[in-house]
Amino acid sequence: MSHQEVNRELWRGLAAEYVEPARRDWASPEPAWGIWRIPEAEVEAIPDVDGLDTIELGCGTAYFSGWLARRGARPVGIDQSAEQLATARAMQAQHGLEFPLIQADAEDVPLPGASFDFALSEYGASLWCDPARWIPEAARLLRSGGRLVFLTHAPMLLMCTPLSGEAASERLERPQFGGLGRVGWEDENGPSVNFHLPHGEMISRLREASFEIEALHELRPPEDASTSYDFVTLEWARRWPSEEIWVARKR
Repeated sequence: MSHQEVNRELWRGLAAEYVEPARRDWASPEPAWGIWRIPEAEVEAIPDVDGLDTIELGCGTAYFSGWLARRGARPVGIDQSAEQLATARAMQAQHGLEFPLIQADAEDVPLPGASFDFALSEYGASLWCDPARWIPEAARLLRSGGRLVFLTHAPMLLMCTPLSGEAASERLERPQFGGLGRVGWEDENGPSVNFHLPHGEMISRLREASFEIEALHELRPPEDASTSYDFVTLEWARRWPSEEIWVARKR
């Protein structure tokens, strides 16, 4: 099976668990990043999007696109999970926001090139899609000078995560050379496939797709942060980066 098929089946079963988080995030007045919900006001990774055409690649329940719409953007959400998009549409109706939601693979978006000013992925395409395909696709969709902003796991987190899938430890559990790239998982929810690149390879992928890197934010949660995910502890994430946000501009 392709990674798209594996992950689509995973989200068919997981989507119901993300309805309540969607309600919380859609109701929140301000954007927050990642599993630690770090306020965008502290990170400052998103430019002024008022009047911009934006696309969220792997939007899930589309709460981030909802935030962008409230900031004056004209968003479009792309996701391959029909179940996640159903939740997104329910949230749109509840909050009186309407924008296109398209069921499609973020590696092959059925929209014309140079249609957007801003592309975003928060644990969407940036985690579940092949960077050799989704990053060039983001570049195709963006107009010259458009920005790409995406959040994903930091390489350090993966290198400290045991092959068994237990929480990240304080030792290197897998090599950087040969241990990253396409990473398969198996747990009670079934198999899944993620993609993780070391920084050198990520820089190369972005530059090959005509992006200039403007910033890399290695996120550190505040002391009182909490998360519902168990693959990393707050103590660990306070010492080493578990999440990172890349900001790039299309040449």
